[in-house]
Amino acid sequence: MGPLLSLVVWSLAERWTYPAAWPQRLGFRYWSRMLTADFLDPLKTGLGIAAVVTVAALLCAVPLGYALARLRFPGRTLVLLAFLLPQAFPQLPVFAAATREFYRWGLAGTITGVVLVHLVGGLVFAVWTMAAVFRAMDPALEEAAHNLGASATRAFVTVSLPLAVPGIVASALLVFLYSLDEFTGTLLVGAPFVTTLPVYMYTASQGYEMQIASVTALVLMAPGVILLLLLERVLRAEYLTPQKRRGISRASRSDCSAARHTTMRFLASAPETRSRRSAKAVTT
Repeated sequence: MGPLLSLVVWSLAERWTYPAAWPQRLGFRYWSRMLTADFLDPLKTGLGIAAVVTVAALLCAVPLGYALARLRFPGRTLVLLAFLLPQAFPQLPVFAAATREFYRWGLAGTITGVVLVHLVGGLVFAVWTMAAVFRAMDPALEEAAHNLGASATRAFVTVSLPLAVPGIVASALLVFLYSLDEFTGTLLVGAPFVTTLPVYMYTASQGYEMQIASVTALVLMAPGVILLLLLERVLRAEYLTPQKRRGISRASRSDCSAARHTTMRFLASAPETRSRRSAKAVTT
């Protein structure tokens, strides 16, 4: 709590000179800077980049996580390990090497370059989360759909994808928070043309504007706290624990029951089922 209280005091300190142990004047003058373009432009840029990174990461992670969880192919373990490599090494040399290539391709100092460098870390959270979510699902539900005439795509869309929605939401929150708070890659690739709130906070602290840096830090903490509380409510433990022979929890049973009902509704509307019913009616 000490660092947090220090940020709060600094954000309210309108005048604080040495050797005073407490600010001589408190107020909200620096909080009013939140309504100016100097603060709102980095905020809008950061939110926009985080939204694009989240959507792009999910578009890659959902099918890839499903393939890693359901399919057995050579090199599957190496693919999973490859998505850990950006986090296995210090981020500074990784982003520095990426920055060199981005300058060569003309992506340095652009929104596209910042989005790509955020995807380097965002895909780690998205792919591993989605692989764990799909691995925790009971494959018997899809097998039942296949046995009753559903194609692989139809079974995925109508059975697996609805069950994976809480995991998708959790993965989206993790990637969004990572992108919103990412600093090193944004500074190396985007500066000086792309400024997000972490970069804005860094430049303010370098100029000894401690009040502005403290206000920015508190603003960055707010979405993290809110979204992590939402994540705790959305992501249940059974989505990260494989369902083995001993059975599953009540929540998982209700999810499986809902998936079975979805499968039966699909089968009721399938042409094969209608033709079988018609043939049975004729024979009777």
